Amino acid sequence: MNTENIQNEKKYNKWIVALSIVIPLAVAALFGIKLKDFGFDVEPLTFLPSIYATINGITAIVLILAVLAIKKGNRKLHEGLMKFAISLSVVFLLLYIAYHMTSDSTKYGGEGVIAYAYYFILITHILLSIAVIPFVLITYVRAITNNIERHKKIARITFPLWLYVAVTGVIVYLMISPYYI
Repeated sequence: MNTENIQNEKKYNKWIVALSIVIPLAVAALFGIKLKDFGFDVEPLTFLPSIYATINGITAIVLILAVLAIKKGNRKLHEGLMKFAISLSVVFLLLYIAYHMTSDSTKYGGEGVIAYAYYFILITHILLSIAVIPFVLITYVRAITNNIERHKKIARITFPLWLYVAVTGVIVYLMISPYYI
């Protein structure tokens, strides 16, 4: 193990911890803020859920393509796809916040077993979307600091978590979309 690479990786740890805490807290705080309550005359951005669900779907595809690229030894393509996946996630987050700052949350209207399935998927999606943040950041830092063996180890955990979050984001949207007003 290259100690210089590990030292370079450690330089990012404070940022990883800070972002892993700040991002979920900021989303939670902004989720509860409605721009109209502050005198902004904004129309609800009701068109956004289909867009950010599509972004989740594209993210899932990009993640799979990135894994296939690295398995074929195409490191440059893998790197580009992973940067694209991170960018998609940032855009998703901004659109998600914009929607919730302008629109009321939609209540799920399903009943019975399907409601239990919906809430199970929703809750695991939300919890893992928070948990995956440090995994993505650590995985990325290990790649850019050239700690490839350590990158591979954590990527084996990060990939299925991130893929689950992306895919369940689409599923949650499809399940709740009939109830959008």
